[in-house]
Amino acid sequence: MNFSLFTRTGLLLAACLFASALRAEALPAKADIEAALNAAYAKYKALQEGANADYIPALAKVDPNIYGIALVTPEGKIYTAGDVKSEVSIQSISKVFTMALVMDESGPESIFNNMGVDATGQVFNSIVAIEQYKGAQMNPLVNAGAITATSMVKGSSREEIWNKILNHYNDFAGRELSVNKEVFESEAATNQRNQAIAELMYAYGHIKGDPDQATDIYTEQCSVNVNARDLAVMAATLANGGRNPITGKQVMKQENVAEVMAVMATAGLYDDSGQWLYLTGLPAKSGVGGGIIAVSPGRFGIAVISPPLDAAGNSVRAQKAIADISNALGGNPYEVAPVK
Repeated sequence: MNFSLFTRTGLLLAACLFASALRAEALPAKADIEAALNAAYAKYKALQEGANADYIPALAKVDPNIYGIALVTPEGKIYTAGDVKSEVSIQSISKVFTMALVMDESGPESIFNNMGVDATGQVFNSIVAIEQYKGAQMNPLVNAGAITATSMVKGSSREEIWNKILNHYNDFAGRELSVNKEVFESEAATNQRNQAIAELMYAYGHIKGDPDQATDIYTEQCSVNVNARDLAVMAATLANGGRNPITGKQVMKQENVAEVMAVMATAGLYDDSGQWLYLTGLPAKSGVGGGIIAVSPGRFGIAVISPPLDAAGNSVRAQKAIADISNALGGNPYEVAPVK
C-alpha cells in the first residue's frame, strides 16, 4: 500500500487528535492543574499493584516506590507532584522520538512504506507478527519496527548515528541526557531475541544496513536516563506542534507531529493500546522502565514514572494517574461539545 494514497488531510485519526487545539475553550487554570495532580498523586501513592520488569536484570533492581507526576503546558508552565528527580531508563518511550527523527530526515512515507503503521495484534517483541507479513505490517512502536527505524537514521558511522539520536532526545527534553550504563550493559547481555528480530527484518529487506549495529544502538537508546519532568517536556513538545515549550526550539517538523501521535494512539501501550485510547483518547507511549507519556494536543503533555507494571508492561500507577488528571482537565481530544 502506497503512502501517497493517504494524504495528510486524509489522516482522519490525526485530525481528530488535533481537534482539541482548535477548541475555543481556555487551557486549564493553574489551580485546577495543581489540584488534579495532587489528587492523583495522593490517590495512588499507596497502591501496591504490579511489579518491576525483571527480564532485564537491571530493571528489577529499580526502586519500585519511585512515583512522580509532571505536566507541562504549551506556554511552558510546569506542574509536578511527587518524585520528579529520580531517573529511570526511558526504554520504549524512546521509540517515539527516533520515529520522529526518521520522519524529519526522510519523510513520514519512509516509515509508512518500510515497516508500516498498523497495530500488529501481537506482543511487542513478537516474531510471529514479522513472519505473518514478512515484516511489512508492523509499526515503529513494536520492537521490529523500532529497531528498523533506528537503522534508518542517517549517518556514516555508529558514533554519528548515536550522537544524532541522543541530541534529538536532548532537544525534546530541553537538557542533556545520559545513558544508564548498568541498564545498557544488562540489556545488551540479554537482548538475543531483539537480535533475532533484527536479523529477520534484515532478511525481509526492511533493515538495509548492519542489523547488529541497529540492535546495539536501539539497546543504547532504550537505556537513556530520564525523570518525570524530562518526559513531560518531551510530551509537551509534541502537544505544542514540535516546539519545545521550555527552550522555544522547534525540535521536529510541525507537519510530521500528527503522524507521530497517530501511531502513538494506535500502538503506544502494547497490547492495551485500544483500551487506553477508548478510556482516555490520548496518544501515549509506555516503557518498561516505568514511565508513560501522554499528549493532549494543544493543551498539555503529561508524564508519570512508577516502575511496577501490569501484565501488558505498562505502569499501573501511571495509567491511573494520567487518566484521572486528563479527565479532570478535559484532556480527551475526542470529547467535543456540539456547536450552539
